[in-house]
Amino acid sequence: MPRPVLMLLLLSALTACQAPPAVVPEASGTFTTTVPLDADAVWTGTLEECGSGATPVEACLRETMQASGASPAALAATAQLAERGEAGHVAAWQSIEGVGVATTEFPFRANTNQGTWLVDAAGRIIDVDADPLAGAEPAHADVVAFREAHPDAFPVAPARADGQEALDGGGVRLVFVTPMRTCHACADDGTLRVGYDFDDARRFTGRRVLALR
Repeated sequence: MPRPVLMLLLLSALTACQAPPAVVPEASGTFTTTVPLDADAVWTGTLEECGSGATPVEACLRETMQASGASPAALAATAQLAERGEAGHVAAWQSIEGVGVATTEFPFRANTNQGTWLVDAAGRIIDVDADPLAGAEPAHADVVAFREAHPDAFPVAPARADGQEALDGGGVRLVFVTPMRTCHACADDGTLRVGYDFDDARRFTGRRVLALR
């Protein structure tokens, strides 16, 4: 093969290996609540009476929150969780680089009792603990290699915040890591690292699988 052609092929292969991970479009996995979420969505009451079994836990949670004066935002968050098949509420709130971060709590689960929602400037919510690999670029080299070595491993929530990165144009990427296991109590087979991207106005623009090893 002529040397110039060989060099061109090698350069093309190198460029392909260095290509950034594919972004999952902003419409993927986002949802909203009837009342925009902010710090008022936090509810920290007690649920001792809901363990008796006299009332379904979803109804007991809602009634307890209403009786204790929970805010409309808190009730909206709990209603959204109920629509998604969960009995839970927002237990904490913080802002990271202008992006709202809500800690969700699921007091009636047997395991994985907490989760994370990111809330962008438009009020859209991104559930960090929804399977981050759903919709991920199947040709991502890390995903392919890991799946071949650990076909039964899955992300075990909750994800853990792992810092943030500045993006061009004033945007920001919030990074979360999640262990990969074959059961909740099993040892880690690896770690999934995902970036959630927001533009300069803190509107969500998509998520990227950064690494899976």
